[in-house]
Amino acid sequence: MSRHVAIVTDSTAYLPQRTMERHGITAVPLTVVLGDQALEEGNEISTRSLAQALQKRRPVTTSRPSPQVFAETYRKVADAGATGIVSLHLSAELSGTYDAAVVAAREAPVPVRVVDTGMVAMALGFCALSAAEAAETGGTVDEAVTAAEKRAAGTSAYFYVDTLDYLRRGGRIGTAQALLGSALAVKPLLQLAGGRIDLLEKVRTASRAIARLEEIGAERAGSAPVDIAVHHLAAPDRASALADRLRARVPGLVDLHVSEVGAVIGAHTGPGLLGVVVSPR
Repeated sequence: MSRHVAIVTDSTAYLPQRTMERHGITAVPLTVVLGDQALEEGNEISTRSLAQALQKRRPVTTSRPSPQVFAETYRKVADAGATGIVSLHLSAELSGTYDAAVVAAREAPVPVRVVDTGMVAMALGFCALSAAEAAETGGTVDEAVTAAEKRAAGTSAYFYVDTLDYLRRGGRIGTAQALLGSALAVKPLLQLAGGRIDLLEKVRTASRAIARLEEIGAERAGSAPVDIAVHHLAAPDRASALADRLRARVPGLVDLHVSEVGAVIGAHTGPGLLGVVVSPR
């Protein structure tokens, strides 16, 4: 095959390493700043270390990759034989990662299409997988972008958090600002909508909120072929149990991924996060 389209994403896609290797996907790491240390997500900080820092109320912030990091990545991918690159990233409403990629793409040695998917976590990961599958069958850059955008348009992401405090600190709760002041009295369910994190429902107890998360995920999945991801931070037992219940309730389930989110998303959601991503095939 004379043409080769490479897929680049970022570390918030939370794709398993073996999956990225199988599909030739490259992930550019975001950075977590813990005290006075800047640490690359996935390489230099564990989610356990992050959860411990958050529980001790140590200052934690995050930052995008620099344009220089993207430029180096694009050069390496081109040197490996790519004649075009599709660079897919988390919502520009949540991070400056997309903007940094756009800057780097202007000087790349091969054409680069940078896409703001409006997604995050495996909602982004599923987009990268669809783009990679299109490229593997000989698809062009445009065809890989179309596959990713189609996947993004059909994908939904829902989240339960124990508290809105972490999202409030990072300024990433959008219209869920309405919950401030009553956050301690409710267990919020959130959704990713228009690239932002918005309030979906207010539920009185954690057990009811998790049950609603299951109901919403199953209803959204329906009976058509669908992939689902269950994410968590420092809540593996709850995530496993939720995944088992969804597996039993979704007749069209193709793949179900259960994984802990990385430090970047975890820094803004806090321990106890549960997330369900529903992505029709």
